[in-house]
Amino acid sequence: MEKVILVGARLKNAPVEEDSLAELKRLTHTAGGTVLKTVQVRLQAFNAATLIGRGKLEELALEAQALEADTVIFDDEISPAQQNNLEEILPAKVIDRTRLILDIFAQRARTQEGKLQVELAQLKYLLPRLGGKGTALMQQKGGIGLRGPGETKLEYDKRRLRLRISKLEKEIDTVKAGRELRRQRRSQIPLPQIALVGYTNAGKSTLLNALTHTQSVYADDKLFATLDPTTRRVRMPSGGEMLFTDTVGFIQKLPHSLVTSFRATLEETAFADVILHIQDASSRKRTAQAQTVCRIITDLQAQHIPVIDVFNKADLLSPARAELLRAQNPNAVFISAANGAHLQTLLRRVEQAISYKWQVRTLTLRADQLNKIGAVYEKSLVIHQTPQADGGLQLTVMATVGNYQSLQKHLN
Repeated sequence: MEKVILVGARLKNAPVEEDSLAELKRLTHTAGGTVLKTVQVRLQAFNAATLIGRGKLEELALEAQALEADTVIFDDEISPAQQNNLEEILPAKVIDRTRLILDIFAQRARTQEGKLQVELAQLKYLLPRLGGKGTALMQQKGGIGLRGPGETKLEYDKRRLRLRISKLEKEIDTVKAGRELRRQRRSQIPLPQIALVGYTNAGKSTLLNALTHTQSVYADDKLFATLDPTTRRVRMPSGGEMLFTDTVGFIQKLPHSLVTSFRATLEETAFADVILHIQDASSRKRTAQAQTVCRIITDLQAQHIPVIDVFNKADLLSPARAELLRAQNPNAVFISAANGAHLQTLLRRVEQAISYKWQVRTLTLRADQLNKIGAVYEKSLVIHQTPQADGGLQLTVMATVGNYQSLQKHLN
């Protein structure tokens, strides 16, 4: 395991972001590193060349040498020039929060789409950071009829990266088109779609496993344990099923390149009928984490979709803390995905929330209309069937207004 020193640089008049450094420590642990020391630097102004001042930088170099650190990780993004300058002084590899998150995503990506998205984000991050010195970066031959060393190795590498980025973007567009086709097919299935969103490690995957009574989704006590969206059918209390989709977890300072690359994945949220905002009720940072999630939901233009606040890990709360949170959040549902507490209460709340679009209605088929029952199943969620004395069927269904009107025309 790599030995790591974490560095947070803040202006003296800015609030201390201890939560951000604590999160960086968890990210480092998730990536497989061991944190030796955390350094908080307070500055009058940021140094354009090295981010932090020369004196503090020399102190950091001595600490890194004494601790035999392999890597120094800065909490904020550092520019390519700053990285080069820092590595000339520090006796260790220098990376920033963005690079660390990219490394974690590279470890976690499992599907073709996930791997393509991570590679694209990595290359966009790497492109401005390519560098070298002297003739070692020059090709041996120049162009025909040209003087000089020709295309430098640096220019050649950058050209190759740009070509690879262009190819990846086209491949992701193809995958995105396939995802859009699957989404359209799902929209034709008469099942409401529920998106599970939340801060990373809030328990979304554990909840989906608990609702489906399987272990089909990988869940672990690590940040970004799962990246790829997973959709599963969940049996509801009133009968019938709904589609629940587990999405990638959010985080503070999520790199813009990753938000762009994973937009196709995150867009699953914008097509849901109801959003379950899963929150870690036991976290001291719950409020800040919830604000981060709400901000990203707004960025995805999904703020018009009904949201149910779900406070997971409620079994870890003290009675006093639980009572306070319930008083502050009277509309939230308190559950424990780990031990299955109050999951039926959550599902009933989902059924209530979905009623704005999917309403419970009754359809009656005469005996000579039973051959049309397939159309009912295609356009609605059949909850219950009651045989009639005349040989017909009374069906209790859940359907959208448009589908219900279409069925009535078809039957009449």
